[in-house]
Amino acid sequence: MRILLLSDAYPPVIGGATRAAQQLGGQLHRRGHQVAVATAWQRDLPSFEDDAGVAVHRLPGLISRVPAFSADPVRYTPPPFPDPELVWRLRRLIKSFRPDLIHSYGWLTYSCLPALWRTRIPLVLAAREYANVCPVRTLVRQGRHRGQACDGPAWGKCLECAGSFYDQPKGAVAVLSVLGQRGRLRRRIDAVHSVSRFCEGVIRRHLLAGRVLPIEVLPDFRDDDLALEPDGEILARLPEQPFILFVGSFRRIKGDEVLLQAYGRLRQPPPLVMVGARSIEPLPAFAPGVTPLLDVPHATVMAIWERALFGVCPSVVPEALGNTVHEGMSQGKAVIGTRPGGHEDMIEDGRNGLLVGCGEVTELAEAIERLLADSELRERLGREARISADLFSAEVVAPRIEAFCQRVASAGR
Repeated sequence: MRILLLSDAYPPVIGGATRAAQQLGGQLHRRGHQVAVATAWQRDLPSFEDDAGVAVHRLPGLISRVPAFSADPVRYTPPPFPDPELVWRLRRLIKSFRPDLIHSYGWLTYSCLPALWRTRIPLVLAAREYANVCPVRTLVRQGRHRGQACDGPAWGKCLECAGSFYDQPKGAVAVLSVLGQRGRLRRRIDAVHSVSRFCEGVIRRHLLAGRVLPIEVLPDFRDDDLALEPDGEILARLPEQPFILFVGSFRRIKGDEVLLQAYGRLRQPPPLVMVGARSIEPLPAFAPGVTPLLDVPHATVMAIWERALFGVCPSVVPEALGNTVHEGMSQGKAVIGTRPGGHEDMIEDGRNGLLVGCGEVTELAEAIERLLADSELRERLGREARISADLFSAEVVAPRIEAFCQRVASAGR
């Protein structure tokens, strides 16, 4: 097959969804398929590169050329509406590559829809988060109700949330785009690839709205073959004594502030290592005993997991999946995750890890104390975690995604 993957961002931009796109492309290429990636332009990155046999096209758009709309110093995100230049560039790429299937993640999908005009190339929507349902992409309220879980989009509350999260003009555009294009997106997609059961439920309720489409839950996977040598200088900065580990973006929605509050309540806390990607948000105030490490390469992150006591992934949003959870589990570490969300697809509370409520500082502190006090429990959960993590390996998941894409492509033909 000839498969075109669309992703809002792609490595070296750091993020679980970006790495998932790279791993999927690499696995499909190694399985004999011709794979190309279309992703958004990023500062200081080449417009084209060959990533181990996968052709990566970074496409600029009109919006990316306006500094006021692309002021994030970390990463550029394409707009949630058809960008004329992106549409034109995607149309050219589709004509030249002639894909049998397009697998599209994020807001770049909106520029893909008009680029597919008068074609019947099958389009699979990749639901790795809630970008095509929620204008702020998180399903968590902003503004007056900041931090509350959202039960689904509605014009009034979305305008308030997005206006608070961005600013009023940008928020209004995001709401009009995401909510206003649901019908168009629903009619054009041929199938949905959801990374978790929770994400599947969100897509069924708030996007498909009764339309019967092939939708399959296929998690992002861990591709151990891509691991490089860890960075010795970064490893040398780790505490000598055993430590708790957080891995995730330094953003409020990932629970960095919740974790620091819970850490402050521990009676005799060991060191806490926080490995995080930069974001447009300011870094949290790190307490004594906390070692922050910024923008760490993935191979080094996995080496840090090996040295940790256990991991904490304290998201305050319902995670679509949360790849850091199964990565930590693969190293034989117990992980504390949150509910509701995709963590529940990986962690069975009390068997291979622990689950606490999203944003619950007291629950999180109690779970951490429990693992610190009971080494036998910690080791038992870690052993079970290693076994469970095998379900999220490339060897298990990649053939299932390949078969799903083949079925959709065959149905389209």
